[in-house]
Amino acid sequence: MRISVFFTDRVGIAQEILAILARRVLDVSAVEVDPPHIFFEAPALTAIGLPALFEELQLVKGVQSVAELEMLPGARRRLYLDALLASQADPVLAVDARGVVVVANAAAVAASGVTEPQLIGRSLKALTGDPQLASALIDKAYRLPATEVQIAGESYLLETVALHESSGTVAGAVLTLHAPHRIGERLSALQNHNAGGFEAILGNSPAIQQLKLRAVRMAQVDAPLLIRGETGTGKELVAHACHAGSRRKDQPFFALNCAALPESLAESELFGYAPGAFTGALRGGRPGLLELTDGGTLFLDEIGEMSAYLQAKLLRFLNDGSFRRVGSDRELKANVRIISATHRSLEEMVNTGNFRQDLLFRLDVLQLNLPPLRERTQDILPLAQVFVDRACAQIGRPRARLSKSASVALAENPWPGNVRQLQNVIFRAVTMTEAPVIEAQDLELAVAASAPDADPLENVTSLEESVASFERALLARLFQRYPSSRKLAERLQTSHSAIATRLRKYGIPART
Repeated sequence: MRISVFFTDRVGIAQEILAILARRVLDVSAVEVDPPHIFFEAPALTAIGLPALFEELQLVKGVQSVAELEMLPGARRRLYLDALLASQADPVLAVDARGVVVVANAAAVAASGVTEPQLIGRSLKALTGDPQLASALIDKAYRLPATEVQIAGESYLLETVALHESSGTVAGAVLTLHAPHRIGERLSALQNHNAGGFEAILGNSPAIQQLKLRAVRMAQVDAPLLIRGETGTGKELVAHACHAGSRRKDQPFFALNCAALPESLAESELFGYAPGAFTGALRGGRPGLLELTDGGTLFLDEIGEMSAYLQAKLLRFLNDGSFRRVGSDRELKANVRIISATHRSLEEMVNTGNFRQDLLFRLDVLQLNLPPLRERTQDILPLAQVFVDRACAQIGRPRARLSKSASVALAENPWPGNVRQLQNVIFRAVTMTEAPVIEAQDLELAVAASAPDADPLENVTSLEESVASFERALLARLFQRYPSSRKLAERLQTSHSAIATRLRKYGIPART
């Protein structure tokens, strides 16, 4: 049985209580003194002898009450502490002031590669094989910035929290070891918490439906995927969806824009770097995206902008999954699915010597081609309304809608910037007007729709030729949406015969 005695603290009271237990020849297996309580466990004590013991204990001067316990407080704390440590997926160690391991959770035991009895009592110097790091931790009272350590041949990011006695003296520290892939899981969860799957790809046009069907099947195949499409078509959105639909969906997803960084930075970002690899490098080195993404998916956007040197390093990784950090000669392995994207013709780049053909073969195992917005015109207005709703919610204004004139203007715009341009135009219109209905003039499409290769004013020869050129382009574009002279006449609010005459004039075939 386990007993709790509540008393008024005085010198010698604990001895008197224990003397009573000794006179009764009770085998006490545990005692905890925490004034104004004393707790003890006597396995041989039975319910029969309990009332007499309670009565004798209460005769001791200062004893206020005696009660039975389910568990001693110290044992309860140890039980909860063991459960807490066991629940930690990261290795956790407690060391004393000399750097000797005192406590270790199951993950730390597994990481060390030895049994728990062999790990307890081992020094940090022996555990890490780095005497300088162990000395620095002790000399600086376990106040070091996060640094990288090697344990049993594996890299970990070491985080320390010093433990102090009541006097302020350092009593030791709690050390937490973060594996790169565990860091990657957390970073990915923070960055991609609202990333959707295939439901986030908006549109019901045949082109988008076909794309989704193809992408769903390719997502389930664990092979490199190359996504082709113009700027603004949503290549990263599709990459996210393919990751979410794959067997790696619970693992990290990271993205690297190959055009956004110079070669040296892109190399260290992708492959990581060893300690002291270059001026300004972190003391303990840094894992790259390949290590952080281990088990997951890495999206390489604008792969056509990658330098020849990085192409060679990436090719080696795709061959056998191995790589080296910048400034290191140690081989590392990572299990990562590569999804790449480009708006350029990689085949033409191969012909001009700007892209490796063998790398293209490795990347282009599976392929998705994203249609531009001008090829899925029936999605323009549904997408526009979704963007209107999102913009209104984001800036906290009442829900707005598009007028008929605005809808017509949006539908007839060529959208060289694709979905991203449409989203920007809508957001700007919602931001700049407070009216509940967005009109065509609010869209500022005159600038957005300007073709980059539009003829300069100097090329205008005459008014008649300019009007004819504009009329021809207008009729040709509208005829794709209204493919008969009668429908086109109704759209332009003119006579059928006038439209038929102009279609014949410009050589545009028409149906009545």
